[in-house]
Amino acid sequence: MEYHIAQLNIAKAKYPLDDPRMKEFVDALPEINKIGESSPGFVWILKDDTGTAVAFNPFNDSTLLVNMTVWETLEDMRAFAYQSQHGVYFRRRREWFDSIDRDPVVLWWVKKGHIPSLMEGKEKMEKLWRDGPTPEAFSLKKLFEPS
Repeated sequence: MEYHIAQLNIAKAKYPLDDPRMKEFVDALPEINKIGESSPGFVWILKDDTGTAVAFNPFNDSTLLVNMTVWETLEDMRAFAYQSQHGVYFRRRREWFDSIDRDPVVLWWVKKGHIPSLMEGKEKMEKLWRDGPTPEAFSLKKLFEPS
């Protein structure tokens, strides 16, 4: 059976999204998402009609922004995250986001063709926070192979 890698990550905004200090980041989101969509190995991204996911609030905290994607391989996801234009913004994340005391990224394997729901992503994140890394929900620090 073939698998893809799903990920959900969160970031805690320092300021409201309509604050001028967030403008550069917010304005870049649709373009960064388009770059992701055209990247090798891209499968799917959570977004609404604005081309972003800023309206989604699965953790009932308006300061937590979520991003959820599916990639053919972990290597494809990493290449986009760290080597594309996304990486430029990622390296500047402290300008817009506070650190959080939990792992901000959860990864899990999905069967090829499965598109996870936001609720599935939230449940995976909560499982990682509750149980630590497991084959069902893991982090970039401790990876698991599909099973």
